[in-house]
Amino acid sequence: MSVRQSMAKWLAMMLTSLLLALPAVTRAEIHIGVILSLTGPGASLGSPSNDAVRLWGDKLAGEPVKITVLNDDTDPTAATSAARRLVQEGNVDVIIGPGYTPNSLAVLSLIGERAVPTISLAGGGAIVEPLDANRKWSFKLSPTEVVATNLVFDHMRKTGVKTFGVVALANAYGDGFPKAIEKLAEAHGLKLAAVERFGINDPSVVPQVLRIIAAKPDAVFVIGPGTPAALPHLTLVQRGYKGGIYQTQGAANNDFLRVGGKEVEGGYVATAPVLVAEQLPANDPLRNVALDFVTKFEAKHGRGSRSVFGAAAWDALTLLQAAVPQALKRAKPGTLEFRAALRDALEGLHEAVGTSAVYSMSPTDHNGVDARSQVLVRIEAGRWKLVR
Repeated sequence: MSVRQSMAKWLAMMLTSLLLALPAVTRAEIHIGVILSLTGPGASLGSPSNDAVRLWGDKLAGEPVKITVLNDDTDPTAATSAARRLVQEGNVDVIIGPGYTPNSLAVLSLIGERAVPTISLAGGGAIVEPLDANRKWSFKLSPTEVVATNLVFDHMRKTGVKTFGVVALANAYGDGFPKAIEKLAEAHGLKLAAVERFGINDPSVVPQVLRIIAAKPDAVFVIGPGTPAALPHLTLVQRGYKGGIYQTQGAANNDFLRVGGKEVEGGYVATAPVLVAEQLPANDPLRNVALDFVTKFEAKHGRGSRSVFGAAAWDALTLLQAAVPQALKRAKPGTLEFRAALRDALEGLHEAVGTSAVYSMSPTDHNGVDARSQVLVRIEAGRWKLVR
């Protein structure tokens, strides 16, 4: 072997050694923080959302993703602590949740201060309205109170209802609907006969229900999330009320059916279309996406286990899948620049089809849904039946 050949071989070996000694180049993973009510009164909402998150996998738009789920125990203070931990210790790029309106409102100042885009799974319109400095970073997927209320009032009017009563939870979720109701009732030719409030941990609502019945309304609209919404419904039936009883999407879960049993039969619920995916018309833009989610979710958790709250978490990840590629063009995960780019990308989504709505965000609308996001269902034989 010549001196030149020996030298070339030595250089090749040295170059290989140097390359092996260099640290491996890895792509920064996207860190998603998730805040859910896995215990407490909101557990019937948070648990299926957690199931959907766990079903997603470890990639988002082809990029590695880390998902950290924290429990807020259906408590606004615990939700704030969880958000602070995700932001300060986890340096998350985005937060999904909380799934309970008071908790989502509690974290607004923190996410605004730390500039973290957050996709709430809760229902209250106050989460995104008005779009101030903090809400600039907040998005939500469930329709605002106006969409659901219009649907319920339209059905009331068509079925001959003239007067109605309201039994609403005494928290931020219950606050939003009465405002929409007051605004929309007259336009539908309806008169509000009585309004009563109840606490999330109240053991009884007999006094409130008796006052509602005394007002003799043709129908009653119950405003409450999860299993607590069953208590006024049950009490109305047990006290002999014969008019129509309507619920919001907050009651659209299997635990509500379990707790309510035969006494919630015939009740109406304004809910996301995914709950009755198979019953949607063939030309409904949500049908195929909703059916795909239902198939995946029920293959893992059993027939009939579908949940609008699980679907909302799935939609949050679906929207991130659409937004992340745009954000990656501007910055790398783990940076303020990436969070800002991701916020902008979410705000720019147009006609993004999910399981529960077609989302078109904008600088003035961080909910981005329309009437297609709600259908009216009736409880028949312990199942959800689409009202056509």
